[in-house]
Amino acid sequence: MNTRATLPRLGWALTGSGHYVQETIELMRRMPKLDIFLSKAGDEVLRQYGKDLSGMQEGTRVFRDGAASAPPVGNFYKGHYHSLILGPATSNTVAKCVAGISDTLPTNVFAQAGKQRVPAIVFACDTQPIMDTEAPSGWFKVYPRPIDLENTEKLKTFAFTTVVETLPELEAALFARMAEVGEAVS
Repeated sequence: MNTRATLPRLGWALTGSGHYVQETIELMRRMPKLDIFLSKAGDEVLRQYGKDLSGMQEGTRVFRDGAASAPPVGNFYKGHYHSLILGPATSNTVAKCVAGISDTLPTNVFAQAGKQRVPAIVFACDTQPIMDTEAPSGWFKVYPRPIDLENTEKLKTFAFTTVVETLPELEAALFARMAEVGEAVS
């Protein structure tokens, strides 16, 4: 019995990062056939930043992190996804992905995407020794720890995984992937 999806979708996992969260949401609003995987921390950050997921294209589905077994991940085995975007990805999420820990909805979908050879693009937050990032009260300098930078580098070695470090890199990788699968972006 063939259970593969005839029209695969784009999966996008949001973690608890506020790093370019507004720009990320704006980019998500342009994506057709989108499923959003929202961690509990991601849901909290959206509220803290006064953001929401309204204005997505028709048919967008949102899966929230609420069940221990993360039932939506089974759709990766049925061919429902042509690609996964993970990001903005916190250093915690990147570390878990590197260690093979899948205890949140975003880390679980990343693991399942890898097991199914679904290409993933990870927009890592902690990529440089000194960075500017936005918090609800404004912009700040952050100083990622050496372990954070090492984990980002390790993730770059994963099969079927592209790690991007900037918003323009995310856009370029995403648009290239969407063109590769024949999806028009609005």
